Amino acid sequence: MIAILSAPSNLGLRPPRRGSVPGTAKAPEALREAGLFKRLAQVGAIDAGVVLPGRYVDDDTTRSAGHVRNEAAMAEHAHRLADRLAGVIETGNTPLVVGGDCSLLLGIGLALSRCGRTGLVHVDGHTDFRHPGNSEECASVAGEDLAAAVGLHWPAIANMDGFGPYFPTARTVHIGHRDDDAEASEARRKLGLVVSAQEALAQTPDAIAAAALAVAGAGYWLQIDVDVLDPSVMPAVDSPAPGGFAANELTELLAQLAPWAIGASVTVFDPDLDPDGRYSRVVTDVIADGLARLGVAAWPPHSQ
Repeated sequence: MIAILSAPSNLGLRPPRRGSVPGTAKAPEALREAGLFKRLAQVGAIDAGVVLPGRYVDDDTTRSAGHVRNEAAMAEHAHRLADRLAGVIETGNTPLVVGGDCSLLLGIGLALSRCGRTGLVHVDGHTDFRHPGNSEECASVAGEDLAAAVGLHWPAIANMDGFGPYFPTARTVHIGHRDDDAEASEARRKLGLVVSAQEALAQTPDAIAAAALAVAGAGYWLQIDVDVLDPSVMPAVDSPAPGGFAANELTELLAQLAPWAIGASVTVFDPDLDPDGRYSRVVTDVIADGLARLGVAAWPPHSQ
């Protein structure tokens, strides 16, 4: 059964304004209020609790070169999230991590790398492939999580406890970036499969899912950043970009991807940008309908 684990971290995001705090830490409870947990409970899901993060600090004026924002707190949270995920997986349940920002992929990757590497299907409006080898602006892991997850970042986040890279590049799939993504070309060269939003929307969801399965292998982790949705339906994210999926299009794609996943994570929804709650209901509908069959066809991750 699905085990819902809240991970309300905002540690990987830049501050909206100097000295301010990103709102993604409020997402799990905003989605609970919108009915996500109740709707998933109707298909047998259980609440697996919460892994709380450390305090967010705007450290731009104090952070040393070669370090990312909130690095120590992020690594500490990643270890606790990995430990909790290991417990969920050992019970035979299928974890659904509700974030929070997508730096959560570090803790998820650490957990899976400890028990034998799996593939990754990364559904995101950006490639999140910025890293020290292609940019001098590395600081916010929420824009660098995919690069870190496949070992292309500073060891403090990309090789925790010597378990990096957390996902093999050959079994990593990215879906959903916009055509102007600065790191897309490099991602295409290094990852097993990269599909832009425009390319994905020109195919059927079952065709995309079949291609992803062929690369990632059954038992992959499914990471969903809700900024893959077009801003016309989901503006409540830190970096909205036009050219994304409609809500029904993403729901249909997730419904095809979810059965073969060993677990999933949903990130970057910001309730501070959703004062009347309408966008939390959009996320709830997409996730409740798209992930209702999460893990039903998957088997344990392959060792590699």
